[in-house]
Amino acid sequence: MPDDGWTTLPFDQAVLVNPSVRLELGKIYPFVDMQAVDPGSRSVGPSEERPFKGGGSRFVHGDTLMARITPCLENGKIARYAAPEGEGAGHGSTEFIVIRGRPNVTDNGFAFYLTKWDGVRQYCISQMTGSSGRQRVPTGALSHREVTIPPLKEQQAIACILGALDDKIELNRTMNRTLEEMARAIFKSWFVDFDPVRAKAVGQQPHGLKPEVAALFPDTFEPSELGEIPKGWSVTSLADQITAGKGLSYKGQHLCAEGEGLPMHNLNSVYEGGGYKHEGLKWYNGEYRPAHLLKPGDVIVTNTEQGFDYLLIGYSAIVPERYGPQGLFSHHIFRIRPKSTSYLPAWFTYLLLRTQRFHDLVAGHSNGTTVNMLPLDGLQKPKFVLPPEALVKRFEVLFVPAHQRIEQIHDENASLAALRDTLLPKLISGELAVAEAERIAGRCA
Repeated sequence: MPDDGWTTLPFDQAVLVNPSVRLELGKIYPFVDMQAVDPGSRSVGPSEERPFKGGGSRFVHGDTLMARITPCLENGKIARYAAPEGEGAGHGSTEFIVIRGRPNVTDNGFAFYLTKWDGVRQYCISQMTGSSGRQRVPTGALSHREVTIPPLKEQQAIACILGALDDKIELNRTMNRTLEEMARAIFKSWFVDFDPVRAKAVGQQPHGLKPEVAALFPDTFEPSELGEIPKGWSVTSLADQITAGKGLSYKGQHLCAEGEGLPMHNLNSVYEGGGYKHEGLKWYNGEYRPAHLLKPGDVIVTNTEQGFDYLLIGYSAIVPERYGPQGLFSHHIFRIRPKSTSYLPAWFTYLLLRTQRFHDLVAGHSNGTTVNMLPLDGLQKPKFVLPPEALVKRFEVLFVPAHQRIEQIHDENASLAALRDTLLPKLISGELAVAEAERIAGRCA
């Protein structure tokens, strides 16, 4: 431990654990559930507004929420509460331990990074008690973990360095969300709501479209089994457009460290609502069949509903290029590829399943007693409107560069997160001086 004003304290004396927050019974406050905490994000906002009934966790803006239950803590569910503008206190899941900087002892931002540090997080994991699958961290265990604390000024500098990297990561994540939301909005407008056709049908120029693109849309509708559809378009089903297969039923003993086997995409590789979740990837070195292989650009769709903090079924993601040239997929997901007779690219199915209307049609075919499952024919049965090939190709000009940029931004974030995670333990322990850390972080942030 450095000599310049550093002290050693039990964790619960270095910070405030579950500090008192006054809430009125029956009054509505912002509420945070466990599902809202993303391990890749520093902040978490409210999930909804909910009346306070006297139980659960309580917190104010800037407090750290640490999951105390398995597997949420192991998965890194630790975040700072970001209160909506004008709101003060909030409440949340009973499965949070709330941590705040102690006045005149610890900076609140430093308390967050101290909690994320493996010296604290892994200690908490080691102290879990209870039945298998529902183990929790006893709050009292935090009094037995000693931590070294630098002077307040140095704490603030440490939080500033790590926070600058997290700021860049959050900005990149916002950019990616914007790119994804724009692509989905245009897809829905063109291929689900038929907005350009509706505009032309009343003699208007479709908003935001160049004349050569607008010309690809008809100006009238015609009847179909799905109702009114653009003239010249047709009704089809995924069964006519894709091939789909179920993945590997694997044994846990063959899961391995990253790079020691093939990447295996699984239920945890897809966010609720859709999109690829990099944190959920597993690696596997056991036996498999060629039917269990996939490649970058393939679409995966969840077929199982399970989990403590999320429910997933019928959600889609595109396998990223960074996990090429081939990988595996588990039996909890389907792999989707276009049929050789179809002109629809794989991404079309991904975006179609990201629309609420079509997702609900697919998910509605799930069934089961203890665990809901989506059968293969349930994925393929729902029908949709098939646009002409020329229009699909025109949309591809918009979507593919945006998706490539999303992957590039994610790779940049992965590098920034790796740097942050390297600097964090060195700064917390005093192994690395603040000035040196500022020089290193300044080259990358």
